[in-house]
Amino acid sequence: MHRPQNTSKDGYSQMDRLETEEYAKACSSVYTEVGRQDGIDLIDKIIDDENLLRACEKVKANKGAPGIDGMKVDELFGHVQKYHKYLKRKLKDGTYNPLPVKRVEIPKPDGSKRKLGIPCVRDRMVQQAIYQVIGGIIDPYFSEMSYGFRPNRNQHQAIEQSIKYYEQGYKVVVDCDLKSYFDTINHQKLMEYLKIFIQDNIVLKLIWKFLKSGILENGLTKSTDSGAPQGGVLSPILSNIYLNQLDKELEGRGHKFVRFADDFCIYVKSKRAGQRVMESITYFLEKDLKLTVNSTKSQIGSPTKLKFLGFCIHTTSKGVSCRPHQVAKKRFKTKLKNLTKRNRPGKFEEIAKEINQATVGWINYYGISLMKRFIEDVTKWLNHRLRQIIWKRWKRVKTRYQQLRRLGIKHDEACKVANTRKGYWRISGCGTLHNAIKIKTLIKWGLKDLNHLYQRRYSSY
Repeated sequence: MHRPQNTSKDGYSQMDRLETEEYAKACSSVYTEVGRQDGIDLIDKIIDDENLLRACEKVKANKGAPGIDGMKVDELFGHVQKYHKYLKRKLKDGTYNPLPVKRVEIPKPDGSKRKLGIPCVRDRMVQQAIYQVIGGIIDPYFSEMSYGFRPNRNQHQAIEQSIKYYEQGYKVVVDCDLKSYFDTINHQKLMEYLKIFIQDNIVLKLIWKFLKSGILENGLTKSTDSGAPQGGVLSPILSNIYLNQLDKELEGRGHKFVRFADDFCIYVKSKRAGQRVMESITYFLEKDLKLTVNSTKSQIGSPTKLKFLGFCIHTTSKGVSCRPHQVAKKRFKTKLKNLTKRNRPGKFEEIAKEINQATVGWINYYGISLMKRFIEDVTKWLNHRLRQIIWKRWKRVKTRYQQLRRLGIKHDEACKVANTRKGYWRISGCGTLHNAIKIKTLIKWGLKDLNHLYQRRYSSY
């Protein structure tokens, strides 16, 4: 005798279906709300002309590289206008078929590579149109402790919540690392979780097609049996839907936690409690959610030492705050070092512009923390490196003498320094060059003052 089928007609596992339905009934108030939907088809809201127009504008504003079809974002409006009726009909009846995503790999600081999937521009527009409708329906039911990929929520709020837990006496953190989370999301379970919020079968069918669209890598198309590729518009909200089950589990157990996308920390009062939590949550993630916990990167320790979203908790006599982790500081200096190599090409204005882009972005993110001394040290070091570039470019003795005189250095001193045989780094740190090329001079030439940037950011927070 043959065993009875364990999958339904749509291909979903019956066991997964039963587990998620029971879980939804037990843990989510959404389940009761779903039963009271008025039957309006969400697909009609998705293909509404105004919604599609907003989706086109959003995709164009986000820019991004072309997908496998080569279409650029600037060509999207013309394409949609030309195939408007055809596109709406295909979306309405669920026959729209997305193209495979283009696989690209981006180097990570630790030497590994992050795999991204770039959908074609038209598919990005369709995903954006879907998100604009379902996002508002689903987001209100997410946990208050979930801060990633949600409107009006960010990393700084997550860090603030972590500080509050520390102040309440939860001074041990369980940092659980998920291995290749976005690539290992179970499709069947994800769709069952999604059905808790959405009942329109056409919308569910479209999302399923996006999950199964495949990946083009090295000229070959590979099927996607799991995962939601990073780079897709729908991937963030789908990842939150999947880990919402983790949030509900943690809330049900009464744990103090903070989650930003797949980065989450649980705060407890002792290492022994942390070990118990690590074991039980690892079991839940691997058994119930079919995810893999990276045991080599998962840690239990003090939040003053372990990194979360690039920050550490920092205690002072004035209270508890945060600071950039040493790894974040090191990466920042490495980036500036690469931008200020003395043999690099480009005019000083171009170099200053690249440095400004790096410093403004970094300080806007980390400027909420205590790091006055670090910023002062980096400013001195950076100015030293810039003086080295400038000195090297004043190649001839005559040029060096003339430039020093122009910048206010007396004849004898300018003559002496211009004829020196000392190395670039050593001479760029001498008092004469320091007096000639002051911080004010570099700012006048286009460089932004790091101290001013930090003071303005920190005071505004």
